Amino acid sequence: MDYPWDDLTLAFSHTSMFPFFDIAHYLVSVMAMKRQPGAAEVARKNPISSWFTAMLYCFGGGILSCVLLAEPPLKFLTNHTNVLLASSIWYIIFFCPCDLVCQAYSYLPVQLLAAGMKEVTRTWKIVGGVTHANSYYKNGWIVMIAIGWARGAGGAIMTKFEQLVKGDWKPGTDEWLKMSFPSKLTLLGSIMFTFQHTKHLAISKHNLMFFYTVFLVTTKITLMMTETSSVTLAPFEDTLSRVLFGWQKQFSWCEKKSETKPASSGTGSSVSKPTADASENVKKKHTKKTE
Repeated sequence: MDYPWDDLTLAFSHTSMFPFFDIAHYLVSVMAMKRQPGAAEVARKNPISSWFTAMLYCFGGGILSCVLLAEPPLKFLTNHTNVLLASSIWYIIFFCPCDLVCQAYSYLPVQLLAAGMKEVTRTWKIVGGVTHANSYYKNGWIVMIAIGWARGAGGAIMTKFEQLVKGDWKPGTDEWLKMSFPSKLTLLGSIMFTFQHTKHLAISKHNLMFFYTVFLVTTKITLMMTETSSVTLAPFEDTLSRVLFGWQKQFSWCEKKSETKPASSGTGSSVSKPTADASENVKKKHTKKTE
């Protein structure tokens, strides 16, 4: 009974991302870029700058992982097919007559399909980043986690760098300071795939890829259908924070409580003396007025 399931997950793990899943990834990324204020005007006035920004949106994870591994940041340009495909998506989104591509993308089923396919590519990027880091640092699990996370969610960081160059960067929206929900899921996936690669997680690679991808796609579609951020990691984060850091608050609360007890007994007499002196002064003033 297990063999058909293993064949299914194994075939899924061998699915090629080119061209359909890559097209979905480029489509969602460039559409997110076009929603930025002034992006359409920049594309008309300075197409080279707009194209370069689109490449950061599409290949930001690969660029960041190359920087972290001391590889050439422009290594993604060697993949001519994907660069031409991403450039074609950028061109038809910004310069299509009557804005037909954007109108077609405005339908919710199209957005759900494209977003779900993009999340599939996220799994492949995490796995590729973990494997690539292991070729440089054998079983260096911290490096593997970092590169897997950078490959899967580095696009958001590179777009913030692009905003910094343009002067539109806001510190409160930085991924390093305040991670978004997809970045947190990517970090969680990078940890799991790293532990699986180092044989610390007792599950096969293709099964983990299948379950993690289903989780990503389901979560993304749920968020888009409900149009809320109700699906978060807040309960897990709160529990982990209490377990790891809650004891410090308890000790500080106990210390404050022990300090307030003797202080309260001493302050009672000190407070009563000024009030008594004040009442005597009021009586003396009152007698002087009556005299």
